[in-house]
Amino acid sequence: MEAVTDASFEVEVLDADRPVLVEFTADWCPPCRQMAPVLRAVAAEEEGRLKVVQLDVDHNPATTNRYRVLSMPTFMVFSGGVPVKAMVGARPGRRLLEELSEVL
Repeated sequence: MEAVTDASFEVEVLDADRPVLVEFTADWCPPCRQMAPVLRAVAAEEEGRLKVVQLDVDHNPATTNRYRVLSMPTFMVFSGGVPVKAMVGARPGRRLLEELSEVL
């Protein structure tokens, strides 16, 4: 899964040609680590329709603060350069896909 930074966020997420699911994550966050295989599976299943990336909140405070992310993991879907959906907390893959279905 691709990692984005404050420097690459605009190009990789805001200017993307399809919806982008961003996981705001941290190394010290156990639920974030639990989500890694789920996100890899979602990325594989939705390849071509959805881009999935991670942003480390500790190393990228500008983007984290811009979108007022306070809890990890936070998931945001961006489409056309704007956030269209936000979800907080770990969840099973099926539930995540159901929640994403309305923005894909």
